[in-house]
Amino acid sequence: MGQGSPGSVGSQIITPHWQQQLLKCEMIRSSRSSHHRARASAMASRTVIKSAIPITNPNLVKPSTSANTDTTESSSKDPPGTPALSSTPALSAGESSPGATNAVVNHPSSTVAPIAEAPRPTAKPPQNTWSSLDMGGINIKTIPPSSGLFTFTFLINLYLNHNALTSIPAGIAKLRHLELLDLSGNNLSTVPAELGMLTQLKELYLFDNHIVTLPPELGSLHQLQTIGVEGNPMDTSLKAIVQKDGTAALISYLRDSCPVPSPPPERLWKSLISPQEREALATDPATETLSALCYNILCEKYATERLYGYTPSWALSWDYRKELILTEIMNYDTDFLCLQEVDIAQYEDYFVKHLQGQGYEGIYWPKSRYKTMSDADRRQVDGCATFYKADKYSLVERHLVEFSTVAMQRPDFKKTDDMFNRVLGKDHIAVICLLEAKETGTRVILANAHVHWDPAYRDVKLVQVALLVDEIEKIAANFARLPPRPDTPHAPVYSDGTKIPLIICGDFNSVPSSGVYEFLANGSVPPDHPDFMSHLYGRYTTDGLRHRLGLKSANAAAGESPLTNYTPSYQGEIDYIWYSTANLAVNAVLGEVDRGYLEKVVGFPNAHFPSDHICIISEFRVKPPRPPTLLPTVS
Repeated sequence: MGQGSPGSVGSQIITPHWQQQLLKCEMIRSSRSSHHRARASAMASRTVIKSAIPITNPNLVKPSTSANTDTTESSSKDPPGTPALSSTPALSAGESSPGATNAVVNHPSSTVAPIAEAPRPTAKPPQNTWSSLDMGGINIKTIPPSSGLFTFTFLINLYLNHNALTSIPAGIAKLRHLELLDLSGNNLSTVPAELGMLTQLKELYLFDNHIVTLPPELGSLHQLQTIGVEGNPMDTSLKAIVQKDGTAALISYLRDSCPVPSPPPERLWKSLISPQEREALATDPATETLSALCYNILCEKYATERLYGYTPSWALSWDYRKELILTEIMNYDTDFLCLQEVDIAQYEDYFVKHLQGQGYEGIYWPKSRYKTMSDADRRQVDGCATFYKADKYSLVERHLVEFSTVAMQRPDFKKTDDMFNRVLGKDHIAVICLLEAKETGTRVILANAHVHWDPAYRDVKLVQVALLVDEIEKIAANFARLPPRPDTPHAPVYSDGTKIPLIICGDFNSVPSSGVYEFLANGSVPPDHPDFMSHLYGRYTTDGLRHRLGLKSANAAAGESPLTNYTPSYQGEIDYIWYSTANLAVNAVLGEVDRGYLEKVVGFPNAHFPSDHICIISEFRVKPPRPPTLLPTVS
């Protein structure tokens, strides 16, 4: 028995946590034979099939034997030497292999039966019918770093127990969908820090090794239910945490005591114009540039350990995160800031106070639910905050777009059940600001939006964005009718709303393949678009959606599709800065976070990134308005 085996506990009071640990340890110790789990699973599967008793109608003259016939037929279709297909949780590696050392590299082979398991939402749908692999008890001494094992990224259960392994390669971090990993009964004195990247792990068995301590990087395993440490000469303080308070307490301890990793390289700007062009623009007095930052800062109320269990508690606290957020947005010093998930208290007590000192004025509205709350509770409701450089721009008008309210006002929506059941329950908003450059009189429409998050409501996202675009078109048309200010005699005159430069920033919670993106980028979607999910929304689903704003994503213009949201369960682009291509052109965009850094962190927020979103920035130049084209007269 290994050190600290059940017999050594003596007369200590055993907590339920530790009792469970000891039970699992004994179960693992009884699994030391080669491919124990695969064989046991196959045996159980066959036993069930053979003992099945067909239920027949006793009134029939000739009782049916179809159940037995089906069983025979299905098994006869298997190739010779192939075990019957089953839903067993383990796949034996190399049962007929001449040498156990080759099993790792050469597995799977054509002689091994696939294992059918229920699909997991966390696993990408690989073209595989098995997701568990049993390589236990076959005297594997080493796993080379280049092992083909690490290409099986679809694996959910991996058994490497009771071998002769002295180390585990860092490449194990590639198996991101693992939920169970059994390394018990080897000769391990350490485990790699890269195990901390396997954030889907629920069971990690390290029983009966020579492990003294654990890398603090394992603190990111926030879903871990059991870490099996019995039978190791484990550091007494670490073991005591598991004995007294269980796995979750140990993971929290490791997470909060983990040293801060090296910071990433600075994000680089990606310029769409040459240095010569930039220099020419800088010396041309007629050139007008403007810049916008978009950032979902992760509201304090949502930054909980339940949602972000991989983040150290100190890095998740608002007091720590707010400093990083403010420093970041002040360093970039853009003309416009569009922030989402800013609650009333943060806006009033923190952002306004600090950003005013840098010359910003702000406009803010919280989500609609604040109207129904007490004064104390409403201060925690988040919303959209827009800031602009007050020395450069003046605010002409501001408009709140409450999607549910606007939907109620549409006569074609009023009689649809889907609008009541799906759209009205969501209190998301957008804020539209009409601005004018003090020096030139150039007008800018700046929208700041936060769209619903749930993938099950793709239709609602599409409706919310369609409502936003409708409102922008109406507001822009009215803005174009306003006469220029008397003190700007050379201000441009806008014949209609589409001639005014437009920027739409926001967290759209929609990927580039979505209906939302298609609508904004292409200007239309058909009434039967899949993202409407067959729901009915008045003219939207009878005529389709259409706009003539001529929009493009700034990052798409730069040939980029950066990650704007980075968590263990999702990494992708869902935040955008859209601009009107007729009157704005992109000079540069802020490049993405270094990929090498991202490969070593499980998700944001962390010590360097204060939100699960990443801020995006674009710099634009205003295209001079074109004179109206004169059509030739037809004689």
